[in-house]
Amino acid sequence: MSDAAQPEGYEETAFTAERIPRQAPPPPKGKLGKLGDAFDIARLPWGHYIGVNPSEFEYEYAGGWYRDYEYMGEKDFHDFNHINELRWSKFVDEDISLIYRFFRFWFVIISHGFSFIGPGGGKGGGWFFSAIGVFVLLLLLVSAFLANPDEPFPYDGLLVPLSIFLLCGVATIFKSLFEKYSIRFYKSNQNWSDDVAFCRRSGLVKSFQGNFPFYEFDAFIEMSADMKGNQYHTLKVRHRYPQFSKDKRSGLPLEFIFPTDTGSIAERYAMWDMLSRYMDVSQPLPDIPRLEPFRHLDPTTRAYDEAGKRGRPATYWRDLYARVDEKELKRLRDEHHQTVNAAPWGSRPDLMAQSVPGYKDSYTAEPEDVNAYAHAPTKQVRFVERPDATSEETPRQEPPR
Repeated sequence: MSDAAQPEGYEETAFTAERIPRQAPPPPKGKLGKLGDAFDIARLPWGHYIGVNPSEFEYEYAGGWYRDYEYMGEKDFHDFNHINELRWSKFVDEDISLIYRFFRFWFVIISHGFSFIGPGGGKGGGWFFSAIGVFVLLLLLVSAFLANPDEPFPYDGLLVPLSIFLLCGVATIFKSLFEKYSIRFYKSNQNWSDDVAFCRRSGLVKSFQGNFPFYEFDAFIEMSADMKGNQYHTLKVRHRYPQFSKDKRSGLPLEFIFPTDTGSIAERYAMWDMLSRYMDVSQPLPDIPRLEPFRHLDPTTRAYDEAGKRGRPATYWRDLYARVDEKELKRLRDEHHQTVNAAPWGSRPDLMAQSVPGYKDSYTAEPEDVNAYAHAPTKQVRFVERPDATSEETPRQEPPR
């Protein structure tokens, strides 16, 4: 690979896509781990960044982060946040009892499940359950009328929808209070771990099984289906050499799940693109709301912004969220989701194929439109081979917007 100089301010082990070292071949399929299992439909490429971040899950155009930031301020938000300029944490250790965890679990399930207000300010389950109550009432009325048309109106039947409506109303109040005040509780005990995290300065992925270089991990789109045939897709980042990292109790390979809110497979590609740019110290930090307060603390990002390459004010995200409502955020989120889907995710070269023997052999062709994975093989989908990468090729930098 390229002998590009290491940016100042980072450890010698810090990751850049231009300096991926030669590595051992992965274990044979059927042995200790593999490059994918029966549910893996795609292994995502290394390098050649598109520079597009996922739409939701508090990365772009989701408002939860701003409430936290407003309440805590920049200093406390830095440590409370699961992601800052130093690490992207994947584990939180709460200083609370098991009894509290149990009651909080059911409180959240009931209050959020029956609330009239859903995620992002949309409609919640309360409307669904209320509709069921009205439907049951209509059935009772029709049955009573058919059985005895001369009977007076069965007012007792109104208790069914009214009770459900009351329950959902109380759940809505509790959900609103929880979202407003829970941050005060979490601030005192929710400690995002530095010991299970993707660490930008060192280029290491830390875990309970040990610490491993980021370039030893691969990203997969994993597909699962329910009994009705509905497909669900998950981004999993898995250690390539499970003989060194598998869990001693379960025997499972070391892997991390990175959730996104939307069903689009392109959103999973965007998540991997963002994580890769986050770990690549030749790239500025991804331009997302949760990282904006810390951009000046990262050497590469500070130089990038001071050179005017960001193309945005230093407080762009904070100013945006301070002035827009949830309706406007939804509009912006929908527009950005279209941008994610339209990005050229398919058929990019894979830099890792130059560094891992046999890596390319495990790759299968992917659709030109990666969202077509959800349709194949039931529809005609054009699959294309991934072109070879060359050592002179470098990742594209996140474009200013």
